[in-house]
Amino acid sequence: MRYPAACILPPDLLQSVARELPPKQRAELLASMDLDNSIRMLRAEAVGRQGPQPQQAVGAVSNGVPQRSIFDQRHSTATVPGTLVRAEGQPPVADPSINAAYDNFGETYDFYWNVFQRDSIDDQGMPIAAMVHFGTKYDNAFWDGQGHMFFGDGGSQVFTDTTRSLDVVAHELTHGVTQFEANLTYSNQSGALNESISDVFGSLVKQYHLAQTADQADWLIGADIVGPLLSPALRSLKAPGTANPHDNQPADMSKYVQTTRDNGGVHINSGIPNHAFYVLATTLGGEAWKTPGTIWYDALVDPGLKPNATFSNFAALTLKQARYRFGTVSNEAHAVESAWDAVKVPLR
Repeated sequence: MRYPAACILPPDLLQSVARELPPKQRAELLASMDLDNSIRMLRAEAVGRQGPQPQQAVGAVSNGVPQRSIFDQRHSTATVPGTLVRAEGQPPVADPSINAAYDNFGETYDFYWNVFQRDSIDDQGMPIAAMVHFGTKYDNAFWDGQGHMFFGDGGSQVFTDTTRSLDVVAHELTHGVTQFEANLTYSNQSGALNESISDVFGSLVKQYHLAQTADQADWLIGADIVGPLLSPALRSLKAPGTANPHDNQPADMSKYVQTTRDNGGVHINSGIPNHAFYVLATTLGGEAWKTPGTIWYDALVDPGLKPNATFSNFAALTLKQARYRFGTVSNEAHAVESAWDAVKVPLR
């Protein structure tokens, strides 16, 4: 399966933050960026050697019980599992980061199982592994496309311990769900959709865990782990471009960013479909993981969602699914049309 390592923090944002840091902390952040780049290159080389791979289930149906393994990387930058510290069903250990990764993996699994009857990442009970304490003061977290999530401890100015953020964990694991469903190409609009789907379901997992309605939710990503330079959050679905002083996300297509950086702006332009979901959820009201989340999930698993999908392609599928479930002239279908209209994405 062709898929890159997907980091929660994009390189452009890290470069912007680095300019504000004193020399020692800037060097630490630049080291994180160099590590990110090395990981991307290694993953790209591995994908190139493999060639196109068919999607296939790799787990065994687990009927509502996750299969978690939490490893301590002990600050190594090796992208293979370190020391197994906590396996499925074992009690908490002394390390709070290990326990946070275990718990947040469980919360994410429970959301997908209880809301969509999805059995893990691949819907076939796929085991999921966390690599905790990756690198030294590593300011990022990423899904490697092969069933592993890596967590940095952060350097305090950008990120703190990345294991503690449920929406960030759910964001990264949702990259795996997208990988097994549409396998959206990680560049330009399809890549921005990929990032947006992870933000949407990351936020929904948090809302589900907190039993919040759409009006009660903060619609922020990473608010509990950002350092002072990214306060109050990493991204906002409610108001893209306002989450922190370095946030440059557009909220609609009139400000779409044409760039060759960050795989064609996958983290920047994801603000557009993010905001469309927020508009839909707050228009319909209630618990956003129910009707709005179901429409988005149905579109994600629709066979018509192709790897090179544009925003308009995905928008059309959400409308198709809303009409199928709720009726052609239903309030839900009209709300979907209004949500995409609000962000100036044509339905076609």
